[in-house]
Amino acid sequence: MDDHLIAWLTTLDEDRLARVLANRPDAIAPPWPRRIDALAQRLGNTFAVMEVMRGLPLPPLELLQACLVIGGRPTEDELARFLGVSTSEVIPWLDRLHDCALAWPGSDGRIHLAEAVARWWTAPCGLGEPLAQYLESWALNAEGLRRMCRTLGIPPAGGKRQMTARVTALLSDPDKLGDLLSTAPEGTVGLLDDFAWDGPVRSVDGNRFVNPGTPEKWAQDRGLLFRTQWDVAEMPREVALGLRGPEYHGPFTPYPPDLATIPVDREAVDLAMALAAPHLLDRATALLENTDKTTLPLLKNGGVGVREIRRVAKETGTSEEETRLLIEVCAVARLLALDEKAGGLVPTDRFDAWRLDDAPHRLRVLLAAWWRMERSSLRRVDGRYPVVLGDDPAGETLARIRRAVLGALTDVEPGQGFATLQELVQSVHWRAPLLDRELLAESAPGLLEEARLLGLTACDSLTDLGRALAALAAVAGDEHDDSVPEVEHDPALAECSTRALASAQRTALFGADLTAVVTGPPAVELTALLDRVATREAKGAASIWRFSPATVRRALDAGSTADELLDELGQVGTLPQPLVYLINDVARRHGEVTVTSVGCIVQGSDPGLLAEIAGHRKLAKLGLRQLAPTVLASTAPADRTLRALREAGYAPVPVNDTGDIEIRREPQGGRLILLPGGRVAELEPPPLLTEPPPDPHEHAKRLIKSRDDGRQSGHTWALIGRLASRLPTAQQSLLGFVVDRGVRALITLSDGVTATVSHGELHSGVLDAWCEEAGDYLEFPLNEIASVTAS
Repeated sequence: MDDHLIAWLTTLDEDRLARVLANRPDAIAPPWPRRIDALAQRLGNTFAVMEVMRGLPLPPLELLQACLVIGGRPTEDELARFLGVSTSEVIPWLDRLHDCALAWPGSDGRIHLAEAVARWWTAPCGLGEPLAQYLESWALNAEGLRRMCRTLGIPPAGGKRQMTARVTALLSDPDKLGDLLSTAPEGTVGLLDDFAWDGPVRSVDGNRFVNPGTPEKWAQDRGLLFRTQWDVAEMPREVALGLRGPEYHGPFTPYPPDLATIPVDREAVDLAMALAAPHLLDRATALLENTDKTTLPLLKNGGVGVREIRRVAKETGTSEEETRLLIEVCAVARLLALDEKAGGLVPTDRFDAWRLDDAPHRLRVLLAAWWRMERSSLRRVDGRYPVVLGDDPAGETLARIRRAVLGALTDVEPGQGFATLQELVQSVHWRAPLLDRELLAESAPGLLEEARLLGLTACDSLTDLGRALAALAAVAGDEHDDSVPEVEHDPALAECSTRALASAQRTALFGADLTAVVTGPPAVELTALLDRVATREAKGAASIWRFSPATVRRALDAGSTADELLDELGQVGTLPQPLVYLINDVARRHGEVTVTSVGCIVQGSDPGLLAEIAGHRKLAKLGLRQLAPTVLASTAPADRTLRALREAGYAPVPVNDTGDIEIRREPQGGRLILLPGGRVAELEPPPLLTEPPPDPHEHAKRLIKSRDDGRQSGHTWALIGRLASRLPTAQQSLLGFVVDRGVRALITLSDGVTATVSHGELHSGVLDAWCEEAGDYLEFPLNEIASVTAS
């Protein structure tokens, strides 16, 4: 824990502390800290610091690198001098670092950095470790350091620390370093310049470091280069800065690069969103229903093969690109899942609930899944798409790139579109410089195409739906997180998703040529109705369906009646007489010939006996009906029919297809249960969101009050020993660690209630601690605690 950070936090007023908490939500995640020292420990966590740095734009990261290069806790003026800018240009971005607790000012005005920052950059500004790190390492003993001093012409007297200081002073002086290089053998300056500007670590020929007279050997003897491996050498920081010269300034880019824009038609952008949103729901539903009928098999190495992609695309009328995207989105949304028995991907129970929900919510489920998806469906690698649902080592980075690209597009004003992809990539790099730049340039075109298919972008500009989603980068969640992401419940996104589907057409123009035309994006419900009773011939700005005897018969086969079809179609448009005649004519002929399924046939030579069996009251459950004087049909399978006849006192025997008596042995284990076709789905109640962290301002107020109260743990052991009298000494000690060190333990109260607690405090004879089961801080009377065990 950094004492300097604690000291700085104790000086902050409520507003400034609230700004820190607002910028570091990880610091107040449950169980939220209630003391400044606990908050400092959260803020200094290595992984948390690195995660915060990933979300920073370029200027504050350049400031951090400059601080590391200067070393020794520089002042604002020293930092500005090294960067070659005025102090006023540095201060706003330095405040950004203060608000994230990555850097903070000391009482003397010098800048302190979080310890984890130095672990991120081993070569800030392309510079190596300080010279002292190499001179004081185990690889260079005292005699080797004296030999280096004599080679440099400085006294080798004193201990290792004194000699290190003299060597560092000489090599850090640009003038003295220039004099030294004037005596170097030919080729040395070029060699050292490569290390200074394109280092600090480079591959070398190890033999040249042992052969006298080579530039490598000359530089190594004078501490200008250090060989850490046989074929790897490094240049110390001070030497590189001296070679770069006194005119060198660290990189600092306080303003984003220019992103040229071009005017776009806002109405065209809105229309594209209105077309894409219902189309997305329509195609996703078609894909899932197709998978419900035909399992989507996986390759042996995982993922969905190209042949299956093309089959599904052809059967659903979807492009291959849309099919690739929708399969992965539906899988992340848990609408599709692997069923090992079925041998591939099948719809889940969530699909049954999803398709019964309202259209805007269905749309948000798909968008939220894409937003946290850790792959890019349309990214081309070596000119080819990756395997659908295949493993992608760069998956987490791709999710960050997706959010960074849409974030950069928010800088483009509505009514404008970005002019070139190259400038957009540069803008994204400024916003998120720690992302892999090559991967960013490679994946940006595919990610933008995915966003277009989802209705998030159009005409190289964000739609309203895209802007609402881009604002949720901080709550994107994780692809493998089964909890409900907050994205789906965001009010702004909910409003935009409703508006995106509001312009969908809910009526159709029916023609005498047995066609139905929808001018504009059809609503999902209208699409489902027309797909059920007609065949779609065209889609786009206008969609066309054609009715035929086969399509009408298909709807009747699915359970509809002529009156129901006429009523449903009449609600979405005026029906012409030819269409009414067609539906009534097909319905009149529908069922002229019937095909009945039977479970089994019961045969006998005595018609009277069969008539008795058909009228037997106990056998009514078999649904027996007489097909001929000596033939009965049963709706039950043969096994059930045999069993029922035997229980009724008859003596039937099973026969095979040839009429011979068949002997059947009962299976030793398990039963075959035939489920009726179809599924009944019920809407699941919306799951509750987890309890949000406290409001930064309210929590800052509590922290300051706790700091001012000065409640410390000086009397912890005495209070526990006196009040927790039920506990043995060892358990009292463990309870003390819960208070003083925030450890986790399982306590049991006298009434048998158990709780997992941590981060405790003692107040008026009670333990005020975080309870994991309740998800909040609760009070437990010390005299009621019966046992404490490590958890």
